[in-house]
Amino acid sequence: MSSQPPIGEIPSAVRAAPGEPVIRNINWGGLKTLYIKEVRRFFKVQLQTIWAPAITTLLFLIVFTVATGAKRPVLVGGETVTFADFIAPGLIISQGMMGPAFANASFSLLVGKIQGTIVDYLMPPLSTAELLAALVGGAVTRAAIVGFVVWLAMVAYPGVHVTPHAPLAILWFGLLGTLFLSFLGILTSIWAEKFDHAAAVTNFVVTPLALLSGTFYSVDLLAPAFRAFSHANPFFYIISGFRYGFLGHSDSPVMLGGFAVLGLDIVMAVLCYVLLRKGWKLKN
Repeated sequence: MSSQPPIGEIPSAVRAAPGEPVIRNINWGGLKTLYIKEVRRFFKVQLQTIWAPAITTLLFLIVFTVATGAKRPVLVGGETVTFADFIAPGLIISQGMMGPAFANASFSLLVGKIQGTIVDYLMPPLSTAELLAALVGGAVTRAAIVGFVVWLAMVAYPGVHVTPHAPLAILWFGLLGTLFLSFLGILTSIWAEKFDHAAAVTNFVVTPLALLSGTFYSVDLLAPAFRAFSHANPFFYIISGFRYGFLGHSDSPVMLGGFAVLGLDIVMAVLCYVLLRKGWKLKN
């Protein structure tokens, strides 16, 4: 008796007919593999990617608290807090989390373009959304690790109180802030053709926005023109909301800032998706 299947019937060992996609939904295996690759990449040079930004952030804290006085009063949302408590949350999110998130996201595709290995990202059976999710996931993971290390160090630092007051706000603005810089980093890596281009975005866009966001001062003390500029800076709402999670006070409406940053993240995500799907400056 023949063991061959009837003519026209697909053997059970074959999952799909020729020409039909085998992966019909989410390629979890491929997504996990690329995400792990991104995480392992920055862990291989963790002295540069994790410990260096953590130490730099702590040096900012030490220098500013010593130079200006850790107990100097600062007015936040109508309440007075010490300068050390004021500056610590802003340093965690701006220097310890958003900076590493941008650096990680702006490196992956750019180094592939420069070294000619961009095909390793474009050829695997991953959809555009899966590729974007893996790249962003790796950047957010690095930011979370650095931010956690910095927070642990600040807990042990004398004169600084970083006990969470509103954990949900910390998680919300921490996630949205790192997502925003991750999407900005991916846009940079798509546009840039050499490392100088990525460095230009860091030096002329990311760093000025971070320094002029109210990390080191209260925007209520600024002149009206500079205060208006600060309120147009998305970094301001991220840092202000993240600071609220520790202090319970904020320079801006927390709900307004939360939804504004969420909307901005959605716009950035759609823009990254469209450019990746078209292969702009990637497939040429």
